[in-house]
Amino acid sequence: MEKGKRWKIKKQAIFVLLALILLVFIGFIEHKAADKPFTGLEVYVEGISDVYFVEEKDVIKLLENEFPVLGNKQMLEGISLHDLEKKVESHPFVKNAEVFTDLKGKIIVKVSQHVPMARIVRPMAADGYISTEGKVLPTSPHYTSRVMTIEGVKTGELLQAGDLSESYPGLLELIRYIHKDKFWNAQISAVEVLGNGDLILYQQVGKQTIEFGKPEEIEDKFSRINIYYKEILPQKGWNTYSRVNVKFKGQIVCE
Repeated sequence: MEKGKRWKIKKQAIFVLLALILLVFIGFIEHKAADKPFTGLEVYVEGISDVYFVEEKDVIKLLENEFPVLGNKQMLEGISLHDLEKKVESHPFVKNAEVFTDLKGKIIVKVSQHVPMARIVRPMAADGYISTEGKVLPTSPHYTSRVMTIEGVKTGELLQAGDLSESYPGLLELIRYIHKDKFWNAQISAVEVLGNGDLILYQQVGKQTIEFGKPEEIEDKFSRINIYYKEILPQKGWNTYSRVNVKFKGQIVCE
């Protein structure tokens, strides 16, 4: 027992020693890197299918305008990587940024983008996007994402909310549900938010409006909409009904 205890203590000491050696090595590498002259700026934006809100050239221009030191011959130790990182993350479409140096004296910037799930549409005012995290983003002059639209009298409030996870968690859950489901993402073209908080869903195929009610019991309501598609439409035809109501628990009302 005593021997096993001594070996356990010895292993812990070895682990601590190796951790200290690693920290010293990292510090040495960072110190050596800081002694190097700045040789260039490279930006890499994470590629996401159908998302092109952030371009490498825009990030480079943003940093060079904000930090003139990048245009001069400068030692790396005179450039704050933390400040560069924070500036990149201030871009409305940037989800996260990592800034570091390589052994050649280059500053490397890696950027991940926010992914839009829906677009808030107002007929007489500026639009906005809703990201997968629930953040409200501005539109881009360079790119338009083809996503479901959010319409209705509440759109102004949605744009002002900034983060739907705090102000409209139910609506955000519904948008995520549609976005993640391949069929519903292709079929539901728009969601109208009424003054009382009820939702109306509009389809890509079919003239029927779907009265969804409050964004509650979302999975159960979509299971009833699915029954409408699989069992009612094949018997009655696509043009029989103009309205489908699933707002009441356990019911499918077709008119």
